Amino acid sequence: MTGLVNVLVIIAVIALVARRQLRAQRLDTERRFWLLPVILAVLALRDPRLVDQAHPGLSVALLAASLLAVLAMGCVWGWTVRLWHGKDGAVWAQGTRATVAAWAGLIAIRLGLYGLGVALHVHQGANALLLGLAVLLLVRAGVVNWRARTLESPHRVGLAG
Repeated sequence: MTGLVNVLVIIAVIALVARRQLRAQRLDTERRFWLLPVILAVLALRDPRLVDQAHPGLSVALLAASLLAVLAMGCVWGWTVRLWHGKDGAVWAQGTRATVAAWAGLIAIRLGLYGLGVALHVHQGANALLLGLAVLLLVRAGVVNWRARTLESPHRVGLAG
């Protein structure tokens, strides 16, 4: 896949995810939340230019730092989502202002890492962003689904003692 196509895929996925996360939506904990991240990761990993061959050590270090950052921010993002039970007992989710702040923080961290790579003359392609997006979405969805499954149901019947 060309760099331009990767950038367009990244922008489209971010726009779709951001739009969906900031409005209330019924959460389906049974759906395959891991499918889109796996597809994005496969697209990113199949490109041999993921690591700059001229600077492999620095390139891998920057990629690892980026993946650690998105791993942490995916957890933060998952915890910023507001969860509640609807009148029918279904779990609903909606992003908050903290969710927007988490996105802004991640973008700032990612820009900083990109700037460091530029200063070190390490080529960083769109595939690294695509892989980071895959990790971010997978971790965020995992955290939200775990929180939804452990959310106290308003319809739970207590045991009489």
